[in-house]
Amino acid sequence: GPDCFSSKNLALQAQKKILSKMATKTMANMLIDDTSSEIFDELYKVTKEHIRNKKEAHKIMKDLIKVAIKIGILYRNNQFNQEELEIVDKFRKKLNQTAMTIVSFYEVEYTFDRNVLAELLNECKDLVHELVDRHLTPRSHGRINHVFNHFADVEFLTALYSLDGDCRPYLKKICDGINKLLDEKIL
Repeated sequence: GPDCFSSKNLALQAQKKILSKMATKTMANMLIDDTSSEIFDELYKVTKEHIRNKKEAHKIMKDLIKVAIKIGILYRNNQFNQEELEIVDKFRKKLNQTAMTIVSFYEVEYTFDRNVLAELLNECKDLVHELVDRHLTPRSHGRINHVFNHFADVEFLTALYSLDGDCRPYLKKICDGINKLLDEKIL
């Protein structure tokens, strides 16, 4: 066929690409605060340590961040109806309960119960699915499952809380971050 080269179109494509990247970065910085970023970094390290697969650990965290940002954008742009806002409220409460449980299991030795924590995380997963049901694609729902199935896995939780395991330093930093978010009433 005819040669359809257009420098103007290429320039526009390049512009769109860089603008969308910048917008995404700005949005990400707005939606994910420094403390949450630090927690995510530690979650990545501990995931990589546990599953011994850098690529998969990266994918889990990428999915987590994508879902978090999408929900943040929907929320900031008032896309949730009244029913969904009630789910947001339920999710916040469940996330707060989960966060306090994570910290409590770390701070009070021998209280860790992997089934309790797995159940809380699965309840969070169900609320997220319910919240984004009419907004996100099946692919996003797959990401939600991917993230929660990893973090709610009892083997992972057992390794994370093992008193003599390699994960303890990561867990400490994760709990320090969670405590900070709880103190600042973010969680």
